[in-house]
Amino acid sequence: MVSCPPRILDVSRSLPVVPAALLAAALTFTLTSCTDEGGGTGAGGTRGAAGLGDPYFPKLGNGGYDVTHYALTLDVDIDPDAERGEDREDREDHIDGRAVVTARAEQDLSSFDLDLKGMDVASVTVDGTGARFERAGQELIVRPAHTLRKGSTFRTTVRYSGEPRTITDPDGSLEGWLPTADGALALGEPAGSMAWFPGNHHPSDKAAYDITVTVPRRLQAVSNGELRGESTKDGRTTFAWRSAEPMASYLATLAIGTYEIRRLPAGGRTPPVYTAVDPEEAKGSREVLDGIPDVIEWAEINFGPYPFSSTGAIVDRDADVEYALETQNRPVFPGAPDTALLVHELAHQWYGNSVTPKSWRDMWLNEGFATYAEWLWQEDHGGDTAQESFDALYEGDYFDSAEADKEVWAFPPAEPPGAEHISDSPVYERAAMVLHKIRQAVGDDAFFDLLKGWATARRHGNASTADFTAYAEKHARKTAPGADLKPVWEEWLYGEGKPEKA
Repeated sequence: MVSCPPRILDVSRSLPVVPAALLAAALTFTLTSCTDEGGGTGAGGTRGAAGLGDPYFPKLGNGGYDVTHYALTLDVDIDPDAERGEDREDREDHIDGRAVVTARAEQDLSSFDLDLKGMDVASVTVDGTGARFERAGQELIVRPAHTLRKGSTFRTTVRYSGEPRTITDPDGSLEGWLPTADGALALGEPAGSMAWFPGNHHPSDKAAYDITVTVPRRLQAVSNGELRGESTKDGRTTFAWRSAEPMASYLATLAIGTYEIRRLPAGGRTPPVYTAVDPEEAKGSREVLDGIPDVIEWAEINFGPYPFSSTGAIVDRDADVEYALETQNRPVFPGAPDTALLVHELAHQWYGNSVTPKSWRDMWLNEGFATYAEWLWQEDHGGDTAQESFDALYEGDYFDSAEADKEVWAFPPAEPPGAEHISDSPVYERAAMVLHKIRQAVGDDAFFDLLKGWATARRHGNASTADFTAYAEKHARKTAPGADLKPVWEEWLYGEGKPEKA
């Protein structure tokens, strides 16, 4: 079967001025040159898959290549209505962007896709040569002038512009481009990053980033990694950020607004700290954020060396964003955080950001570990022990409502029933219980060795649930002979309903 999707051709850039008859012939040839069932075009190559078949978001990501670096140059205008406090739903912020995506071909590619939601694409080049392109939903389909050979590195430049969109997740939460009281906040879990730059937007494809943002002089732009430069010209200020360590696109962020900036230099084993806090939240945030170095030092004892070159936080008003997110290097918080939430999001820098899930089905590897980190912090700082937190959950005394306690047992942590449930309680609290059952089975020494070993073995990589269970089984055989983890997987990780406690 031949599968030829409709095409929108930019004829003015791809063809010289020719007589009408020849132009018609050229268009006829182009539109009938699709030759294989997978949508491949041209000799010697095929189209990379449009979507990676994620169990919950099958259209996210694209096949045929691996991104190694993004260079994003964004000129952002914030709608002046932001200054007047008018309805944010009517805001018309604007981005003029250039994305340079460096990737390695994993097959002979005649065409490939990038994920981009909305925006207008003006031009696409591949290795400096103009490429034909078309839009199909969230897919930007790129057809380079020549087949890209397997193993080759290629550079795609996309020039685009428009009003970035707010995206509603399956669970009803908002992501993508979020207008705030004095600017905007870009958040990407699970699919929001495609609202502000084109890319391979699946957690399995991680890359380094350079993000350069120009905004009106009255505003600041904060992103991931380290600030490499700041300059002002003609009433606009440019901020250049660099993340050298690999990062999944859902962890990229951009916060634009007026912030109180605080910097703490590296000290001992603690990396440099950079915090950006909305002035309305500064007083309430200061004491907790001053504790970031202490949390990092504590986490290194339990999880191993901090995996990135800087840390910090972004705090916006609680009316601007509904949730905290573990954006790399610099988690985002909705208003002043408490210490438990800070511990949770910083623990994600190991589990979720450095060790990143292969698919969204593996979300419990993020949230279960970060929730258990909260339990460990309490245990080490005069609060409930992890066993007491486990018992409270099991007995239905953990939350403030019986309904919330019941939700813990709604489904197995490793198998959410749909995309709208990947952030539900079983993926957090019951997943933490899975870790505690491992601890009970192997003992404290072996368990804490496992926490460090897992973070080290998969540092800056990806992992699935099967990868983790295999690692835990192997680790247990070496460090806790006789320990049986099969009941943990069968009853707590994959089992339906409430397991027997013993």
